[in-house]
Amino acid sequence: MGSPENVLVPPAPEEQILRVTSAANPNELAAVISHAIYDNHKPVLRAIGAGAVNQAIKACVIARGYVATRGIDLVVRPGFANVTGENGEISAITLLVIPM
Repeated sequence: MGSPENVLVPPAPEEQILRVTSAANPNELAAVISHAIYDNHKPVLRAIGAGAVNQAIKACVIARGYVATRGIDLVVRPGFANVTGENGEISAITLLVIPM
């Protein structure tokens, strides 16, 4: 399964940063989160703006349902990150997804 168009999944040994936009499909993002969990990765969703945070939260809720069928529960730890962009440094919301 390829990455959804609005989600960037860089290769990483344990932690994967998923850049979420307001146009991201929560179901597709949930599938990416679930597969990362199955592969023993720790996905970190990074969202800038209310719409992107909304899609990220929805994806976490949907992913929790996906992994529940395998007896896994997910915990989400929110945080902040400073991101340097074209207009200088801005704050992003990060959501670390932890399997329990």
